[in-house]
Amino acid sequence: MTVAVSPSVAAHHGREVGDVAQLLRTDPQRGLPRDEVAARRERFGPNALPPAKGPGPLRRFLRQFHHPLIYVLLGAAAVTAGLGEYVDSAVILGVVLLNAVVGFVQEAKAEAALEGLRSLVRTRAVVIREGHRETVPSDELVPGDLVVLDAGDKVPADLRLARQAELRIDESALTGESLPASKDEAVLPEAIPVADRRNMAYSGSLVTTGSGAGVVVATGGDTELGKIHRLVGGAANLATPLTRKLAEFSRILTVAILALAAATFGVGLLRGQDAAETFTAAVALAVGAIPEGLPAAVTVTLAIGVARMARRRAVIRRLPAVETLGSTTAICSDKTGTLSENQMTVQALWTPDARYEVTGSGYRPEGEFLRGGFPVPAGSDQALRWSLLGGACCNDAELRQVDGRWEVVGDPTEGAMRVAAAKAGFGTDLIAELLPRVATIPFSSERQYMATLHRDARDTTSGLVLAKGAVERVMDLCGAQLGADGTVRPLDRATVTRAAEELAGRGLRVLATAMRPAGSGPDGFDEDTLPLTMTLTGLQAMHDPPRAAAGAAVAACRTAGIAVKMITGDHAATATALAGQVGLLDGRERGGQAVLTGADLAALPAEELPDAVDRATVFARVSPEQKLRLVEALQARGHVVAMTGDGVNDAPALQQADIGVAMGAGGTEVAKDAADMVLTDDDFATIEAAVEEGRGVFDNLTKFIAWTLPTNIGEGLVILVAIALGAALPILPTQILWINMTTAVALGLMLAFEPKEAGIMTRPPREPDEPLLTRALMVRILLVSALLVGGSWWLFEWELAHGAGLAEARTAALNLFVVVQALYLFSCRSLSRSAWRIGLFSNRWIIVGVAVQAVCQLALTYLPAMNALFGTAPIGVDVWLRILAVAVATSLVVAVEKRLRRTHR
Repeated sequence: MTVAVSPSVAAHHGREVGDVAQLLRTDPQRGLPRDEVAARRERFGPNALPPAKGPGPLRRFLRQFHHPLIYVLLGAAAVTAGLGEYVDSAVILGVVLLNAVVGFVQEAKAEAALEGLRSLVRTRAVVIREGHRETVPSDELVPGDLVVLDAGDKVPADLRLARQAELRIDESALTGESLPASKDEAVLPEAIPVADRRNMAYSGSLVTTGSGAGVVVATGGDTELGKIHRLVGGAANLATPLTRKLAEFSRILTVAILALAAATFGVGLLRGQDAAETFTAAVALAVGAIPEGLPAAVTVTLAIGVARMARRRAVIRRLPAVETLGSTTAICSDKTGTLSENQMTVQALWTPDARYEVTGSGYRPEGEFLRGGFPVPAGSDQALRWSLLGGACCNDAELRQVDGRWEVVGDPTEGAMRVAAAKAGFGTDLIAELLPRVATIPFSSERQYMATLHRDARDTTSGLVLAKGAVERVMDLCGAQLGADGTVRPLDRATVTRAAEELAGRGLRVLATAMRPAGSGPDGFDEDTLPLTMTLTGLQAMHDPPRAAAGAAVAACRTAGIAVKMITGDHAATATALAGQVGLLDGRERGGQAVLTGADLAALPAEELPDAVDRATVFARVSPEQKLRLVEALQARGHVVAMTGDGVNDAPALQQADIGVAMGAGGTEVAKDAADMVLTDDDFATIEAAVEEGRGVFDNLTKFIAWTLPTNIGEGLVILVAIALGAALPILPTQILWINMTTAVALGLMLAFEPKEAGIMTRPPREPDEPLLTRALMVRILLVSALLVGGSWWLFEWELAHGAGLAEARTAALNLFVVVQALYLFSCRSLSRSAWRIGLFSNRWIIVGVAVQAVCQLALTYLPAMNALFGTAPIGVDVWLRILAVAVATSLVVAVEKRLRRTHR
């Protein structure tokens, strides 16, 4: 079929919905046929923005040379060539090229890894196809699809609205308008700007309130967002606070070393030393003292950490979050779906005259209503009948059977009420036939109820209003309650409240239902006219069991010194019951009130709020606005806060938190956009796992830095001592370049794969302002540097004194540096424990790296071509034994230092 899609978006907002549907060959009520969807997807391609046009491969490769150290090396290569040292010049240029290639490959892999994670948090959209509502990935939408919008959704494509109810959309990202735009379906003039097109919903904008549905008129790069995207483009930025800090450190160090090298060169000339040799020594000092591979290694380590977290279902959207996770001190978690399963089942019903237990579990519509232990038909109690009908009709979820398995599309709470009604024989098709919906007041976090207007199919002159929601809010709408025989009597608010508290005390979530006869039209159907006009029909209590791993995850976090706080909109009794089940209320709470409600928070003076929030564990009946206050209060107490959220109004709290955590399965697109991390399984245990991985990543970064700095400092000091003594250089500049580049790749990067240490979640969180290298680590780094300098000078002088040539002595000193680094690498696998206690083969990449480095060293020492290129010479077995003795002695000194530090803690 040929689809006539107008190239002008203005034509869509300037046409009636029916005309747009006809133009796109679609049905504005039933949507597209499935075979037509497949044909259009083939023609129009995926509904995705074209990949961002970042710098090309050549530019990215040339960017590797844009670093102060590289400028120094290029200058050194030019000067050495001018002095006739062509081999040295060629080696320096070769190492610069190798460094650029390694950096280019590492950066490409890191960017590819982050880009690949986007598929794990694919946006989803609700569509109607062939009259059936279904959820599909947004990139599968095609022109002509009928898309359903609800509060919290990100608009997945450009839509011409077909219907709406109090729909307001935040289009600030597109138009710059700070306030959400109200929407309607009216035809507009064609010559009207995007910001004024009230009958359009644009891709990338966010639904703040209300609901609606619209026909897709543009997808992917043809949307208004796509046009902007083509203009601006852009690529992912891999910089983090840590990498920026290290880059700045490298720049400062480069300037300092250049100044020291220049001073060294001047002193050498004043002492009458050969200019070429003195310059060579100054270059060696500069090259040796700077850890040139550090920024790239840090980026790779972070990228590996991101991949590890993704495998544990935590998708990092912003790379700095990896660092912050390691110092998280408080986790504020939602209850529903995060600490609990979010698989609701109605277990009990209360009506003004009776109580019922409901059998069956899950979404299978099979079960009975028991009164006093005996099954009763739902029609025997009019209040029960209307409570079930109210829960099922005032409902946007859909219950369906797929491949023999029952599932719910929509909110699990609404799904549970659908299932309860189906157990009584009130199926979806029957309800739609008997009580077709006319209008809706959608649920919102502020309103806390949903109401629908229905027409009685058997009597078109009459209608019915049904409502469901939080018990307190529904009672505010009611002035009466319904008896089992259908009689209406005044509302007994105290009795209803006691019944709700009793059910909530069993750990059940309680919603109230109500009804009211109405005229045939929507006149008078709004939230201003509903209060005190409705009749309460009953309470439905449902159970959402705790997740299997939640208790262990909560215990692990508390052992790690992380405060876990539950935040929910549910009743305090319901929240308290679940908190007890997952171990949040186990008697370990500090003094103060362990459970606070939203009303309690509102009543607290501002100066008392931080202390009260810090002491409390459970927060019930909390509004989204209060979540922001909770985060700010905890931060005021010095906490690094991770906050979970899934709703549109959670976005401010997620942005304020140090780590915003959105729900990938049940969260809104608004929440995901505001978050630093997305949980693909919505499980609290995944947050605990992400914190654990974050600590592991930071540990590995620290280990790498603690491993590489002694070599750089030692190389610089060896050259400095040689100049000060007027002696021959123990190591040449080209040899230093060899050490730095080969060991960084073959040895240092292997620490990025280091598994997490045992007990990583039994130590307190790292202080946010704690320096990267503690005083203890700096002492160890200087100790190893001193041992390297002393050992290399001793070996160099020993070899010369016992008849070795200069090349052999330098080869011995060079190999000493590498062997010490290799053995020290094993020590750095744990900064506090003995290398033997963590297992020699627990990181096999270390063994592979050492083997590769050993082969490289043997080639450097014994291959004639390498001897000529790097000024090395073959050495005997006795020299290797002396090298090994010094390296083992260094390792023993470090082991003793570790032991002494553990003993004096």
